[in-house]
Amino acid sequence: MTPTDLVRRIVDENIKYVDYRFIDIQGTWHHFSTPVSQFNESVFTTGVGFDGSSIPAWKEIHESDMLVVPDPKTARLDPFFEARTLVMICDVIDAVTKEVYHRDPRSVAKKCIEYLQSTGIGDQAYFGPEAEFFVFDEIRFSNPADGSGGMYVINSTEAHWNSGEESEMGNLAFKIRAKGGYFPTPPTDTLQDYRAEVAGILEEMGIEVEALHHEVASAGQCEIDMRYEPLLDMADNLQWFKYVVKNTARKYHKTATFMPKPVFNDNGSGMHTNASIWKGDKNLFAGNKYTGLSQLALYFIGGLVKHARALIALTNPTTNSYKRLVSGFEAPVNMTYSAQNRSAAIRIPTYSDNPRTKRVEFRTPDPSCNAYLAFSAMVMAGLDGIQNKLDPGEPFDKDIFFTSARDLEGVITAPMSLDQALDDLENDHDWLLKGDVFTADLVQTFIDYKRREEVDNMRQRPHPFEFEMYHDC
Repeated sequence: MTPTDLVRRIVDENIKYVDYRFIDIQGTWHHFSTPVSQFNESVFTTGVGFDGSSIPAWKEIHESDMLVVPDPKTARLDPFFEARTLVMICDVIDAVTKEVYHRDPRSVAKKCIEYLQSTGIGDQAYFGPEAEFFVFDEIRFSNPADGSGGMYVINSTEAHWNSGEESEMGNLAFKIRAKGGYFPTPPTDTLQDYRAEVAGILEEMGIEVEALHHEVASAGQCEIDMRYEPLLDMADNLQWFKYVVKNTARKYHKTATFMPKPVFNDNGSGMHTNASIWKGDKNLFAGNKYTGLSQLALYFIGGLVKHARALIALTNPTTNSYKRLVSGFEAPVNMTYSAQNRSAAIRIPTYSDNPRTKRVEFRTPDPSCNAYLAFSAMVMAGLDGIQNKLDPGEPFDKDIFFTSARDLEGVITAPMSLDQALDDLENDHDWLLKGDVFTADLVQTFIDYKRREEVDNMRQRPHPFEFEMYHDC
C-alpha cells in the first residue's frame, strides 16, 4: 500500500487516529497517536518526532530528538481501540544525521536481509516461530524498593493445585495435571473459545494461522502457530501476535504472559523457531543429505551450533529464560541436531517430503526475545556456517534427556544463566558485525543493559525460597 493509498483509505474508512509503533532493544512495543488532521504523506519522508531519551538503552537526555518513519506496508486497523485507529510499524531515524538509528531492532532485521542478498547465497530468510504462552486468571507480585519483602501468586482455574479448593460456584474438577496439558478436550481445556478469538482476530488482520491448541503445562499454557513469512514480516507479525494474545485475554478478564518459566516444576514457554533460506522460489535447505536437507542447510546448522552460546543471549534474553533451560521439561540444552527428535536443540521436521517444507527448527529460543534481533542473529550464525563450511557433526538420533554424560562428551550446552550467555556473546560476536548488520555499539549496549538492569538487580535480591533454605542457618 502506497502513502497515497493510505490517505485515501483514511478518508474512505472514516479513520480518526493514526498510531505509530516502534520497538526497543528489549522487545517492548511503544506507541503514540495523532489525529488524522495531523497526518499527511510527508510523514513517510520527514517522519514524526519523539523523545529518544525516554526509551531504555537509547539516547541520553542531551541528544534526545529522534524520528519515527512509518512503513506504509505495515498499516493495519487496531482491533481493540474504540476509535477507528490505523496502526503503522515504524523505523527509527536519528533526527540530526537523518540516518537509520543503529540501535533500532527493525533496522537490524532489514540490514540482515540486505546482507544475505549481498552474499549471493540467498534472497530471503523465512521464519515460523511457535510462541507458547500462559493464560492465567490472576497473577499478583510485589518487590518493594525498601527491601521489606517480595512475593508472587499465580492462579488458574485449570491448575492442578486448585483441585482441592473451594469456590463460590463450587469446584467442578477437570484440572490439568502438571505436564498433562497437551491436547485435552473440554471441559478440561477451558481456553478453546479464547484461542479461537485470538486466531480470528489475527486472520482478519491478514496474519495466517495454521494451528491452535492447549500446550503441555498446567495452568493455561497455549500455542497458536502462524504460517511462515519472510524475516521482517514475521518479526512484525510476532509483535501483533503478542499484542492480540494479551489484549484478548484482558477482554476475558484473564492475563496472558510470554514469560518463559512462570510456573515451578512444570514446562515453560518456548518459541521453537523454524527457519529456511530461499533464492527466488527455491528452498535452499532442500537436498539429498540427511533427511532431505541440503549441504547448505547442514552448514547453516553448523553455524548455529558453533555460535549457540552467544546466540542464546539474544534468543533467550531474560534471567527467567534459564529457569526453563533445564533438562526434563522439554527444553533442549544440548546443541545437537536430529530428525523428529524433540530432545535435540535443532530438530528437522519430517511431516512432509515436499522440498518447500524443508527447514531447521531451533528449539532453544523463548518468546521473551526481541524477534528482530533473535531472527537476524540466527541468520547471521547460519551464514557464518555456510561461508566457512562448518560441519555440524553427526546427528544425535536418540533421547538426549536420558543419555549418559559420556555419550554427550564434547557436545556444546546452553549457558546456565543470562550472565553466562552475556559473557559468551561478549567473547563471540564478530559474526554479527558482518555487513554492519549488528554494530559493536548495539551488541555492547545490549550486554551492558542486561547486566545492569536485569542480572545485577536479580542477583542482589533475596529469593523467597532462600528463606525456606537458609532462615534457620
